[in-house]
Amino acid sequence: MSTFKAPKGTYDLIPPFSAKYLAVREAISAPLRKAGYGYVETPGFEDVDLFARGVGESTDIVTKEMYAFETKGGDKLALRPEGTASVLRAALEASLHKQGNLPVKLWYSGSYYRYERPQKGRYRHFSQVGAEAIGAEDPALDAELIILADQAYRSLGLRDFRILLNSLGDKECRPVYREALQTFLRGLDLDEETLRRAEINPLRVLDDKRADVQKQLVDAPLLRDYLCDACTAYHEEVRALVTAAGVVFEDDPKLVRGLDYYTRTTFEFVHDGLGSQSAVGGGGRYDGLSEMIGGPALPSVGWALGVDRTVLALEAEGVELDIPAATSVFAVAIGDEARRLLFGKVVELRKEGIAADFSFGGKGLKGAMKDANRSGARLAIVAGDRDLAEGVVQLKDMESGEQTAVTLDALVESVRAKLA
Repeated sequence: MSTFKAPKGTYDLIPPFSAKYLAVREAISAPLRKAGYGYVETPGFEDVDLFARGVGESTDIVTKEMYAFETKGGDKLALRPEGTASVLRAALEASLHKQGNLPVKLWYSGSYYRYERPQKGRYRHFSQVGAEAIGAEDPALDAELIILADQAYRSLGLRDFRILLNSLGDKECRPVYREALQTFLRGLDLDEETLRRAEINPLRVLDDKRADVQKQLVDAPLLRDYLCDACTAYHEEVRALVTAAGVVFEDDPKLVRGLDYYTRTTFEFVHDGLGSQSAVGGGGRYDGLSEMIGGPALPSVGWALGVDRTVLALEAEGVELDIPAATSVFAVAIGDEARRLLFGKVVELRKEGIAADFSFGGKGLKGAMKDANRSGARLAIVAGDRDLAEGVVQLKDMESGEQTAVTLDALVESVRAKLA
């Protein structure tokens, strides 16, 4: 037994369970790749100011949850708590927005880190797949991303998730609402920390999950009543496009996101089978983020879907993913000559694109066949020195138990035919 364990609030992905995570990542990214989104990968840590400026200096993420540290050279860095700021930084640094093809459409997958109280569905290290469309202000782009996420979830077999949709307005109409909301919040019985947050970003108070706070927010003014004509028209177009695509959503006038950079369209994917951590993903439009981190005006929209929570949602619905066995053929060799020859055949099968494994460790026939059974392979190639003297191997169907002699020259084609 190792004396070391994974840090609190983290987890290891171990086969065969890890195959489920890979399948979820593949399913979420597949619709994005078909829609013209290219893969981007950013460092696991960034300049701490990137998140302070973009996510918001007063957010819980920056003030309480971010893993920040100083290097030996004096650089102040942070493990990335979210993906959007990093991806936008990478796009700006590479001048992707200057290459003439706007929007720049990117998708990513990786680990993110937040120091918070660990519980089921909320970890200090978690995995997300995200998408960003940078450099275009178009309600069709917002609708596209919502539709692609819906397609991804449905391709996995999820059915009991809901899409919540709202608009947060823009720099024209949000200040008026902000003032009205602050006036309302000042009249409530809130603790000092919450009142301080209300003065910096009152919308974040609406996202407070505490029951005693939510009870006081029942009569809070709604942003939709303060939207300017342009934001109202934009939001109605997003709603119409999503509806026309057959995607069902719920209007949620109290929906806000916990990051400062969101404007206009905001949405969340929730699954009621997950208890208090019901959000499985979310996103929205962030037209001012590029300028916040020193770039030009680049209206953008994106989302991030939690791989961990999607796996929990699948379990809550009892959905079993169709994950093929990692091995199709397992070779069992008895005798030194058979080991050398069958190992060569395994290499040949792999070159032909057939997933093949080998009984390592010099086990006897009984132990090696147990390995073959545990591998999940459909076929086993069994041979001893006597078989090879006759120029054949035994090809065994692991489901039916049927076994046939096959010549070495015909082995690859015989395997391919049985696997077809």
